[in-house]
Amino acid sequence: MIPAGAGRALFVLLTAKRRLCASCRLTMSLSSSTILNEENSQGPKRNTARLGSLELQTPSSFQDNPLQKLQLASQEVLEKAKKSGRSKCPRCSSSRMFYCYTCFVLVETVPTTEIPTVKLPLKIDIIKHPNESDGKSTAVHAKLLAPDDVTIYKYPCIPEYKEKRHEVALIFPGPDSVSVKDIAFHLQKYSRKGVCDTDDDCSKEPFLKKARVEPTEEKDLNECNSSNVNEGTKLKKIVFIDSTWNQTNKIITDERLQGLLQIELKTRKTCFWRHQKGKPDTYLSTIEAIYYFFVDYHQEILKENYKGQYDNLLFFFSFMYTLIKNAKRGTGKE
Repeated sequence: MIPAGAGRALFVLLTAKRRLCASCRLTMSLSSSTILNEENSQGPKRNTARLGSLELQTPSSFQDNPLQKLQLASQEVLEKAKKSGRSKCPRCSSSRMFYCYTCFVLVETVPTTEIPTVKLPLKIDIIKHPNESDGKSTAVHAKLLAPDDVTIYKYPCIPEYKEKRHEVALIFPGPDSVSVKDIAFHLQKYSRKGVCDTDDDCSKEPFLKKARVEPTEEKDLNECNSSNVNEGTKLKKIVFIDSTWNQTNKIITDERLQGLLQIELKTRKTCFWRHQKGKPDTYLSTIEAIYYFFVDYHQEILKENYKGQYDNLLFFFSFMYTLIKNAKRGTGKE
C-alpha cells in the first residue's frame, strides 16, 4: 500500500514529466515552424498538422521524399542561420528568416557567397497576384537563385507580349495547353502567324486550319519535333503565374496574356506543404513548376542529358520541406 502523501507526490511528478515532454516537443516544433510563420494559410484545410501556431497541409506525396536525389549545394549556411534565428533585412530592416520576401534579398546571417546561383537557358517573368501572401510564395526562391534570369511583376503590371508571342510561352494548365516536347511544333505555328499579322496576303491562307493536329497525325508531329529541334531554341521567355489556384482566373483572362502558347506539366506531383484543397497533386508550387519545366526543356528540347544543372532552384524549397517533415515526425503527426 502506498501512503496517501506519497501517492500525491507521484501524481505530481508524473504530471510534471508529461508537461516537460510536451514542452520539448513544442520547442522542436517551433524551431522549424518559425521559418514559415508568415505563411498563414487561408481557406478550408485538409490533412493538416499543427506545428506550434502553424497548420500545414499534407499532400499525398509528402510521406516520401522525392527531393533526396537532388544535387544541391551545401545547405550548412541555412542550418547555421536557422540556429541563429531571425535576422534583419539589409534593405527594409524587417525581421526575416533566410531572406526577405518583399525585397528579394538575403538577410544578414546568410552570406550571398554561400548561396548557389543557377543560370537558366530562358528568361522568366513571374506575374504575382496582388492578394498572394508574400510570406508563403515560393516565387522569391527563383529570384534569389537565378537573379539574372528572373523578373517578378505584381499584377496588374504585365509586360506586353503581343509582338513577341512566337518567343514567349505561358506555363498554365488548360484545354489548349501542350506538353513541353511539343513546343517546337507549336512555335512554328506561332511564328508563321506572327508574319501573317503584318501580311495581307496571309489572310487568304487558312493557316490555323492547316496546322491543326489530328490524332492520326501524331507520327508527323513526332517527326516535326525531332527534325526541328532548333525551333525550340527560338523560345526566349517563359511566363509563370504566382497565385493560389482559386485566384488565377483574374490573371489568366487578362488580354495581355491571350494568344500565348500555353504549356502544362502533367506528369509531376507536388511536394508543397500547402497543397490546396480540391486541386490535383499535379498542380505545382511556383518554384516546383519552374524547376520541372527546365528539367523537361533540357531533355525534350535541348536534347541533352540532365545532370542536375537546375537542381539548386529547389535549394530553399528542399530545406524547408525537410524541416517541416522532421517537425511533423517529432509531433507524431506524420
